[in-house]
Amino acid sequence: MPERIEQLKNWLSSELDFSEYTLEPASSDASFRRYFRVVHAGESLVVMDAPPAQEDTRPFVQVSGMLAGLGLNVPQVIDEDPQQGFLLLSDLGSRPYLEALTEETVERLYGDALGALATIQACTPGDAPLPAYERTLLLNEMELCREWLIGKHLGLALTQQQSALLDAAFDLLADSALQQPQVCVHRDYHSRNLMLTESNNPGILDFQDAVIGPVTYDLVSLLRDCYIDWPREQVEDWALGYQTLALQSGVLQAGHDDPQQFLRWFDLMGIQRHLKAAGIFARLNHRDGKPGYLGDIPRTLGYVVEVATRHEDLAAFGAFIESAVLARLPDAN
Repeated sequence: MPERIEQLKNWLSSELDFSEYTLEPASSDASFRRYFRVVHAGESLVVMDAPPAQEDTRPFVQVSGMLAGLGLNVPQVIDEDPQQGFLLLSDLGSRPYLEALTEETVERLYGDALGALATIQACTPGDAPLPAYERTLLLNEMELCREWLIGKHLGLALTQQQSALLDAAFDLLADSALQQPQVCVHRDYHSRNLMLTESNNPGILDFQDAVIGPVTYDLVSLLRDCYIDWPREQVEDWALGYQTLALQSGVLQAGHDDPQQFLRWFDLMGIQRHLKAAGIFARLNHRDGKPGYLGDIPRTLGYVVEVATRHEDLAAFGAFIESAVLARLPDAN
């Protein structure tokens, strides 16, 4: 999109009076947004390029202000042009959690991330004018897996019985999500959106889709990450440790102190999220020409199979995903 680059350069020079600067790609994400690192007058900054026809910068600005007000480390919005779709942001660096996580660092890094998550969730729904994670949205997200992965990517025509199996599982997963305490949800809280910073770690990115939703959503996004995995026992220990922290901080009330109930919420929320993610990864390939996420689908569906087969009411669904979907993926064997 050369015209967007020229438009961006014109904004920097004409609107912001940047006379001399360097401009280099910083990153892109799974949307139409792109990021550029700008060095001007010895200072490193980041520009978000969000084409107005596809993206809206206003939610980013709103949620950034809310999270900054809680003392969290998010990019500061230095200047904005919502009509052109440009934001000038402070730079949180270039080292995501994914590059820094090892067996030696994970306890410290996840400790920081879970502490920040508790701060996000302590902001009550009444304090945050965010949309609700409604049933329709939960179901539509899971439908991405049926449409883009099962249908488009694998070319699998479902039988009536298989379609009914998916319908029942999707309803069960949505029910579980809506039964949970509802809190502020980042909605993409994982190792590619958390930055390792020297102070006030972690730096938090990509929060513009925040909603009011299930208490375990961000927790499972972090601990059962689509891009890195950890042993089940360790993950469950972390999850229950967070339950204790949430009870102590008031995010969870005394009636939500049953560890088995919390782990079931956590498990089923993870299945919902991973079905969504697998569908998005397939859509990125077929609709947007971004095949780089296809290699993450086997790990993502592996979570679905492993967790679903441990819950009797989802065992048949897990077996279907394993035999009819996961087994057909080239990197799954």
